[in-house]
Amino acid sequence: MEQTEKQKMLAGELYLANDPELVAENKRASRLLRIYNATTEEQQKERRQLLQELFQKIGNKPSIVPPFHCDYGSNISVGDGLYMNYGCVILDCNTVEIGDHVLCAPYVQIYAAYHPVEPKIRLSGRELAAPVKIGNNVWIGGSAIICPGVTIGDNTTIGAGSVVVKDIPANVVAAGNPCRIIRHLS
Repeated sequence: MEQTEKQKMLAGELYLANDPELVAENKRASRLLRIYNATTEEQQKERRQLLQELFQKIGNKPSIVPPFHCDYGSNISVGDGLYMNYGCVILDCNTVEIGDHVLCAPYVQIYAAYHPVEPKIRLSGRELAAPVKIGNNVWIGGSAIICPGVTIGDNTTIGAGSVVVKDIPANVVAAGNPCRIIRHLS
């Protein structure tokens, strides 16, 4: 039996994002995000309900300051105590797992999506995606970019403006473009 475009996407294979199933899921997410991004700080209960509908899994006491954007939402799982400041983006064309007590400064971008580097394949409209995993107690500085296929270990700090293209282990401070370990935590 042939895989659906969604199954290919989640398996990290070439897929077509204009597939009707994926377009419908993206429209669903866009509708929920439009409502979420129009809420006020007094509407915490409504925000929680919208995030529960949008995400695959959401822990206790999430706080995502609007505006927030994602592709599908249904591929995002977050633990307890998530905080995302203004303007964060998650391109969840594959699974994005975020642990407990993760803090994201403004404009953090988490990308599971990417495009083929071979022009002929890219021009075919096919895309790729790889999972992203962020451990517990991670702090991600403002405007940092987490690239497809990256894992960030527990208790790690990623400096502002960093571009994380490779896995970063637990218990370190890492920064730069490309992001590299600055020091190990005791």
